[in-house]
Amino acid sequence: MTEPGDGDAPADLQLTSAEWSMWQAFRNGSTCDLHIGDPARDDPHGQHLWGPERRVRARVVALLLLDGPTPQPGRVAALQLTGAYITDTLDVAGGMIKPFVELRDCRFEAEVVLPESHFTTLRLVNCAIPRLEAARLHTEGDLHLPRCVVQSGIRLTDAQIGTDLMLNQTIVHKDRQGRSLMADGLTVAQDLQAEMMESYGELSLRGATIGVSLSLRGSRLCNPFGRRALNAPQLTVERTLYLTAAGLANSPFSSSATPPYGIGQTPSRGTRVQRFECEGGMRLDDGRFGDAVDFENARFIMESDQELSLRRIQTPELRFLGERPQRGRVILSGARVVNLIDKSASWPGLGGLWMAGFAYETLIPRGHFPLALRLQWVAAATPEYAPEPYEMLAASLRSTGEDADAREVLLAKQRRRRETLPLAAKLWGILQDWTVAYGYRPGRAAVWMAVLWAIGTLYFSTSPPPPLKAGEAPPWNPYLYSLDLLLPVIDLNQGAAWKPGGTSQWVAAVLILAGWVLATTVAAGASRLLRRQ
Repeated sequence: MTEPGDGDAPADLQLTSAEWSMWQAFRNGSTCDLHIGDPARDDPHGQHLWGPERRVRARVVALLLLDGPTPQPGRVAALQLTGAYITDTLDVAGGMIKPFVELRDCRFEAEVVLPESHFTTLRLVNCAIPRLEAARLHTEGDLHLPRCVVQSGIRLTDAQIGTDLMLNQTIVHKDRQGRSLMADGLTVAQDLQAEMMESYGELSLRGATIGVSLSLRGSRLCNPFGRRALNAPQLTVERTLYLTAAGLANSPFSSSATPPYGIGQTPSRGTRVQRFECEGGMRLDDGRFGDAVDFENARFIMESDQELSLRRIQTPELRFLGERPQRGRVILSGARVVNLIDKSASWPGLGGLWMAGFAYETLIPRGHFPLALRLQWVAAATPEYAPEPYEMLAASLRSTGEDADAREVLLAKQRRRRETLPLAAKLWGILQDWTVAYGYRPGRAAVWMAVLWAIGTLYFSTSPPPPLKAGEAPPWNPYLYSLDLLLPVIDLNQGAAWKPGGTSQWVAAVLILAGWVLATTVAAGASRLLRRQ
């Protein structure tokens, strides 16, 4: 241990030249650069061996962080180390680390152990790390891990990040449990940026809370070892979840500088992009997203038993604008959104979409999405008949003034329901559909009544029935007589005054029955219009 006010290292440490340079740079608040000037040999992810001139012991690094020397007068102590090979295990678990820490282009021989430690700001930039163990880590400022390669997973369970968490262009491989990033219960006060990240294993964010936005623009999540590539039920994002493309042209990452906030925006048209790709299932069940969930240009590669699960999510806007999944299922059961922005080419086909209980208010199609394709969209989501998706679509169309389309949707619902009925009911439904379209086209009923009126008038003009009582019948009028038979409620004082027989009796019976069916259907249709159903 160093004595208070003593800036020299303890003699028993026997510092190497690299460690002595690091020690002095710490006291000065400057950067200790151990690069040799050859980009290939300075690459921490390359195959070249690093000699003793670049090696610093994890024990010395831990001493600087936990109980370092006093800074030079007028300086602020900080550990800024570049191009070093840190040997043994860096373990500061439970420690209180006050200096600013930035390790850049470094190699770690063994895992980095930081559970329950407290940092102001911690930046590990472009480092090669066997494993990062940081459960319940607490930072007052940023935790940056851009361009790092982690061979056996990152653990950030229940960690608390005071500002931003950055994982841009990081490559993370799975641990023994098959997880690349274990961050259940993570809290990030501002942004979590994992843009153009590569994850090989399950990325777990169960119950995580992100204070602003979560960006996975241009990232590739791949988990051939398990069921899900992203497992994030009960995720809370105060603004937007971006699962979209990242621009490559003029990228901030084209230089060695690490920008504080990453790429930042969805690329504009014409920019060369790297799309978001998920190979494996994704679970966002019960998530809460303050602004939007954005899938624009996303690609999902799933097996038949895997899912893109959005059960019971709540968000003002869902932008489902990615590539159509060829296998697997998209589950929207119980989800609640205000605006649904989508493309017809983004949704899976029959059996690939489930949305029982899915509620939305406004449909905002991107590109050509006619009503016929929208009805196919509903049919694909209901392998077995369910009324809710049809009613939800009709309600959305009515809210935008498209009443005719809404009636077409409800008519399609009745036709779909008819397939589930017994034979007699099915035949009756076919008759209703053929004649009056279940009352959703009441004008057709009026046409049928006019046709039957004309047929009845023509028939009774040539075959008038005898009066019921001689001398008491009104003047014969085949027009009024036929109309009186057709209208079931209104009495024109014609039907009861005459006594048809033989064929005329059958013709009168047909007109009476048809009149009842058509009149009640017209009444039902008018009632639906008045109730806007």
